[in-house]
Amino acid sequence: MAAEKRVVFRSTWLPWALLAPQVAIIGVFFFWPAAQAVLQSFQQQDAFGTSVSWVGLENFANLFADPAYLESFKTTAIFSISVAVLGIALSLLLAVFADRVIKGALAYKTLLIWPYAVAPAVAGVLWLFMFAPSIGVVSYALKKSGIQWNHLLNGNQAMLLIVMAAVWKQISYNFLFFLAGLSSIPKSLIEAAAIDGAGPWRRFWTIVFPLLSPTTFFLLVINIVYAFFDTFGIVDAATEGGPGKDTSILVYKVYYDGFKALDLGGSAAQSVVLMIIVVVLTVAQFKFVEKKVNY
Repeated sequence: MAAEKRVVFRSTWLPWALLAPQVAIIGVFFFWPAAQAVLQSFQQQDAFGTSVSWVGLENFANLFADPAYLESFKTTAIFSISVAVLGIALSLLLAVFADRVIKGALAYKTLLIWPYAVAPAVAGVLWLFMFAPSIGVVSYALKKSGIQWNHLLNGNQAMLLIVMAAVWKQISYNFLFFLAGLSSIPKSLIEAAAIDGAGPWRRFWTIVFPLLSPTTFFLLVINIVYAFFDTFGIVDAATEGGPGKDTSILVYKVYYDGFKALDLGGSAAQSVVLMIIVVVLTVAQFKFVEKKVNY
């Protein structure tokens, strides 16, 4: 058995020099802000930063005594699960269709990739205009069909709006990974199953989907993180957390309490809690969900 080849640096400082730029970027733009948030979560300061006092765990105690904050957990859970499930399911469906397209495949795939280039805030504005109660094209068509759409007054419709916008924004990312996964599956396996009499549905669930499980697991983690953090722009542009607090997910509440309510200590405590939640969810996914992944 051939020995594994390993790269050995003759110089002791060269590996550290190569790692230094990335370590510096991570330290400055991740660890330093995270450390500042943890420090501020134990402090209370006025809006102008002229006075700072140490309050310990008081900010966290106030958070979990606030019914609005506890309600935002439920809102975030509904939103993140909806975005992850719908985004992955629709992307997989589109990738399966794209993998079978022969004529115009390049144009079809290019059009599906375009939404990923749109900024989250722009995606929120686009869907806001389409569903605007007074001038929206989609809301007008719904009204003609007998459905009264007004996400400014209906919390369920507002939630549906930001879920659709978030899924549309992320669908291209998921699509690319599923398409790459499908292209790596040997066609001989599918052809052999077809010869044995397995129909398209059976071939998908017994061969294609199990072989896509690593890709699906990766996208599950990515989509959960996306729903928790990267959808702020969509929520802010489309609903601003309304009506009431029906679409005020955790990441939007961090912004609202910190920059509008000027509760800097409480906002920092919320950001720490949000970070812990995402870390716990990610670890749980790797610990339990990954056991069902076939590599």
